[in-house]
Amino acid sequence: MSSEEVKIESYRLEGGEHEEITSLEEISEYEKELLAAGIDPKETDRSGSFLQQDHSVVFAKSLIPGLEIMAIDEALKKYPWLDEYHWNLVSQDMDIYTREVAERPTQGYFLYAKKGAKITLPLQSCLFISKERIRQNVHNIIIAEENSEIHIITGCTVSHRISSALHLGVSEFYVKRGAKITFTMVHNWAGKVEARPRSAARIEDDGVFISNYIMMTPVRSLQMYPTAYCVGENSRATFQSMIYAPKNSKIDVGSRIVFKGKGSRGEIISRAIAADDAQIMARGNLTGEAEEIRGHLECRGLMLSDTSMIESVPELKAQRKNLDLSHEAAVGKIAEEEIRYIMSRGFSEDEAIGMIIRGFLSLDIKGLPEGLARETKKMFDMTLEKVI
Repeated sequence: MSSEEVKIESYRLEGGEHEEITSLEEISEYEKELLAAGIDPKETDRSGSFLQQDHSVVFAKSLIPGLEIMAIDEALKKYPWLDEYHWNLVSQDMDIYTREVAERPTQGYFLYAKKGAKITLPLQSCLFISKERIRQNVHNIIIAEENSEIHIITGCTVSHRISSALHLGVSEFYVKRGAKITFTMVHNWAGKVEARPRSAARIEDDGVFISNYIMMTPVRSLQMYPTAYCVGENSRATFQSMIYAPKNSKIDVGSRIVFKGKGSRGEIISRAIAADDAQIMARGNLTGEAEEIRGHLECRGLMLSDTSMIESVPELKAQRKNLDLSHEAAVGKIAEEEIRYIMSRGFSEDEAIGMIIRGFLSLDIKGLPEGLARETKKMFDMTLEKVI
């Protein structure tokens, strides 16, 4: 399955402006949507917040020292050196979507952890669409300076009144020496939304980059293939994804890790469920270009209907002899004996299937502080409630 190109011009750029707010609680009419995307309007146990509504950054605030949060336009004006990071990992000419973002950007965020700052409370950010048939072209830059640590809960979501929209998001992550970025993304789309995220990360010596991705709602089409470049010695990268595709969703997702630094490590782990008429392409690529690197790719799919489809494409590419790359991929259905066993314990068939789905999608997300692990599980449970 290949994703068809989106007709960008059929979505509008006009009419996406909004006034700034002084508190996230001012947009209480969208509280359910924000909560589903991991955003707490009260900012409880948060290090800061960012909210963009359509084309306008309506709220950006840091709550602790060592952390900066602002609109990308503001950051580019404030820090001339940021030009060195802007369009450095993702090429403007990668495809029609990156060119669109480069030529007609509609904001995005700049998240910055200063040198040595250990920010264990999660930062929350949200790219929100509230207008029908809007086109949201965002560019985000996230930098963790040397020996810093930052944990981000971020969500892309739409108003319950929206049926169609287009989200184009370019994100560039920079993990400096000894730094760590944990990025937990929730996509909470609607049935006629199209999304084309484009992102890449650069990890230096002893740096750690962890990307967690959760999507449990219908989407017209989604295509993304983030890449992590482990350029430093002993650098680490992890991609984990949990996808439930209902109705006629068309999803083409994958992750890639390029090992350039000696002793670098990485893993790609995905769980995908296809129901109804959904189609999922699950890709994974590990490329070893250095000595003593180790990578593992694991993709598991679960089919819930005879009219759905899952295609798994794992790729390993070795360019050195002293390395270790491995993969495993499996696609199957729910075993009848599992359902019967759970039903024998007093549960209905629907309850039994729901429990199996929950167990299949649940992943032990590594590297999170205890508080963030709880928040991630809460987001996962909230999104899963919509489908089982």
